[in-house]
Amino acid sequence: MDFQNRAGGKTGSGGVASAADAGVDRRERLRQLALETIDLQKDPYFMRNHIGTYECKLCLTLHNNEGSYLAHTQGKKHQANLARRAAKEQSEQPFLPAPQKAAIETKKFVKIGRPGYKVTRERDPGSGQQALLFQIDYPEITDGIAPRHRFMSAYEQKIQPPDKRWQYLLFAAEPYETIGFKIPSREVDKSEKFWTMWNKDTKQFFLQVAFKMERLDEQPYY
Repeated sequence: MDFQNRAGGKTGSGGVASAADAGVDRRERLRQLALETIDLQKDPYFMRNHIGTYECKLCLTLHNNEGSYLAHTQGKKHQANLARRAAKEQSEQPFLPAPQKAAIETKKFVKIGRPGYKVTRERDPGSGQQALLFQIDYPEITDGIAPRHRFMSAYEQKIQPPDKRWQYLLFAAEPYETIGFKIPSREVDKSEKFWTMWNKDTKQFFLQVAFKMERLDEQPYY
């Protein structure tokens, strides 16, 4: 664009462009850039009508040439209509059903009764610390199964009225029934004094639970 003889301009240089002229120059540069980078054949809203002009099917506007249409696509009106159309399509999209989870086959075992057990009260002769040693016998345990154990609070079980002075220690191994022991609700010493051992040869499971040092007011009930 020639600004040679505009007011405020120096001889031999371009004149000072007005805001309108700068806007025209900007749109022209955007149009040239769009012509080089945009394939109109892939634009779903670009259409050439029967009289040789171009239409924007989204905004319902007419354009004399491709450059005019491309300049329109960079404008606020076209961009706002694109955003509204995307939001509408998103809201109308049906919810997809949740993918089905892979079915996990649950192993079923025929219970054969309770295992044999032995509980031994222990006391460290030096410190007086108290512990319990559990021995559970599983002679008919299922191949590939290892015994399991966990602690249960008095409020988690539903067999006896909850009593905060007690907790329960459970042992489970298929095909035997799960058994539980009622022990004092004291803090367990999780150092090397707490240990488990599964003897695969004798089919015996051992667990020792030691309590941190404090007075034991009541004896454990089994």
